[in-house]
Amino acid sequence: MTDQRLPSLFDVEEMELSFGPQHPATHGVLRVQLRLDGEKIVDAKPIIGYLHRGTEKLFETMPFPQCIPHTDRMDYVAAATNNQGFCVAMEKLLGITIPPRAAYIRMMLAELQRLASHLVWLATHAIDIGAITPFFYTFRERDAILDLFEEYCGARLTLNTMKIGGVPFDLPAGWVERCSALVDAFPAHIDEYEELLTNNRIWKKRTIGIGVVAPEDAIDWGLTGPPLRGSGVRWDIRKVFPYDRYDEIDFEIPIGVNGDTYDRYLVRMVEMRQSVRILRQCLDRLPAGPVIAKIPKVLRARDGMVYGSVEAPKGELGYFIVTTDKATEPYRCRVRPPSFVNLQLLPDMVRGHLVADLVAVIGTLDIVLGEIDR
Repeated sequence: MTDQRLPSLFDVEEMELSFGPQHPATHGVLRVQLRLDGEKIVDAKPIIGYLHRGTEKLFETMPFPQCIPHTDRMDYVAAATNNQGFCVAMEKLLGITIPPRAAYIRMMLAELQRLASHLVWLATHAIDIGAITPFFYTFRERDAILDLFEEYCGARLTLNTMKIGGVPFDLPAGWVERCSALVDAFPAHIDEYEELLTNNRIWKKRTIGIGVVAPEDAIDWGLTGPPLRGSGVRWDIRKVFPYDRYDEIDFEIPIGVNGDTYDRYLVRMVEMRQSVRILRQCLDRLPAGPVIAKIPKVLRARDGMVYGSVEAPKGELGYFIVTTDKATEPYRCRVRPPSFVNLQLLPDMVRGHLVADLVAVIGTLDIVLGEIDR
């Protein structure tokens, strides 16, 4: 007779499951191929490419200024910092120094964008784990920030709000006063978010000890932004390689202790407070003067290459640009997006956790598929 032995209660029976790409908790068209033992994750493989649009090749087919609107479409919840990264790289390549007023306007737009991006992160991260109320609180303030963007450039999401050599417009009448009112009110709103979550026992149970990343692993994998700082590594492009006028601004770099999902949450909450601090200084010190440098109508580059980066809300966003003599468009352009690099560590972060913890870890990385796939 054949062996009809029944399976033991403790036998391992693995199965494969696709998590996404049509799933609200993947924050875009991300597919994670899971290998599971019951609810426990044995292995996870991120599969990307569902949103690929060839953005880097498009950069190589158009004049330098026309590349800027395409940067908006990568991290589409942080368009201003994408604009800033490309402009900083091109100004470094062409040797352009932007006027002080333009630099301060850029910093204000970038920090408002950091606040707006972190608010989307907090709203989606909380609702993924099961906390619905923060979504309504955070989008209230995000709408106020988008109102300021709309007043400045006419757009709310894909902004095209910076130019090589400065910014396209001066601030409209009353904008500074409205921004100042938002900055004054914002710390109280952060207090509201923290009152809902920071000491909430369910929130802490879902985030403490989940997705732990040791500082040496974070460095080895090239993590940047809040995932790196949450592991206790004090690294911020605004401090290490200052651009625009960040070297004139006083602010702190928050870091975590345990490198888990809870620490990354705390780091982003403090980052919002520091963005408010930066905005207040920019508003108080905003100089008069032009908002665009004197540059030729047609920008032509020399033979050369450059890497320029900024501290985007999700981490280091860099542009590597190669040009040929008298060219009006990049010969080659490659983007170093933080979401793409940070996503590498997902398998190590979720191995041994439950499927429900995968949702928390994807949320804590704060990825956007527009810049992962490009």
